Amino acid sequence: MSEANLGHSLPDGNLNKSLKLPVESQKPQSEQRPQGPWKTAWKKFVHNPFAVSGLVVLFIFIIAAFLAKWITPYDPTRINMMFPNLPAGTDNHLLGTDELGRDIFSRLIYSSRISLTVGFAVAFVSVVIGTLIGAVAGYFGGWADTVAMRLVDVMNSIPSLFLNILILAIFGSKMSYMILVLAFTSWMGVARLVRGEYLQLREMQYVEAAKAIGVSDWGIIFRHLLRNASAPIIVTATLMVGGAILSESALSYLGLGVQTPDTSWGLMLSNAQEFMLIDPLQALYPGLCILIVVLAVNFIGDGIRDGLDPRKTTIPRRRLDQWRKKFSKSGI
Repeated sequence: MSEANLGHSLPDGNLNKSLKLPVESQKPQSEQRPQGPWKTAWKKFVHNPFAVSGLVVLFIFIIAAFLAKWITPYDPTRINMMFPNLPAGTDNHLLGTDELGRDIFSRLIYSSRISLTVGFAVAFVSVVIGTLIGAVAGYFGGWADTVAMRLVDVMNSIPSLFLNILILAIFGSKMSYMILVLAFTSWMGVARLVRGEYLQLREMQYVEAAKAIGVSDWGIIFRHLLRNASAPIIVTATLMVGGAILSESALSYLGLGVQTPDTSWGLMLSNAQEFMLIDPLQALYPGLCILIVVLAVNFIGDGIRDGLDPRKTTIPRRRLDQWRKKFSKSGI
């Protein structure tokens, strides 16, 4: 039987060759894979000018703290009663001297070591304690959750500043004691946050699958759930650095923090309050350092929070201007 008798032509063998695959299937596999959450968060972070500027400022202070021996022109503990309260720029003293003739610039650089060390150490210890207690309370529930949350309520009911002053007055004002005391009164917010995350994550299907294949409870807590709850923990830890620096400065200002010959920004403020009428700049310099560092840390925390939030997207300014010109009735 011929092709004409069939009423239609046989399929051409070259027809499949002329067909083209969709554009999506022609792309390499690496281009089809979506970006990970951390890469997306980093792109959002670098497009935030406040977060980037805060990160740069914080790195400058950290580098200055590490290179204090090579940056500072004088020993911060050297006393020279021949030249007290010198104004800025006198006798190679960039920011002048204090009431004992010590170089203010050198003391500011060395103070950044104490303040930044206390800030990061307190944030780290508080996050570790709060994450452990919150994870156990949120995953197991029951009596563990009840005991943990009642402990959090008790700690929140005690004034933290009063407790810090009481403990430091009894045990002394070493930097290690200060870190432990501040961490002991700062972990409750992290515990509540982690508990809430674990209460939500423990109902996911991958947790049931992990239990089905024999993964232990502690393996699920630290290998599966902690990884998915890390975003809010990182944001909270970043913001806690600024709070710890402020707490250390307040305790040092009250005379219960760092003691001489060591120095911190809070101790410099305490020493400068007697000379406010003679040389107010002595109090301005450490106050500005505290303000700038805490503000930079808060900018970084806000940038990380916005970057890890999938509901917030970063739209370029050029595209916003194009949409405004296209859809705005006024044409502005």
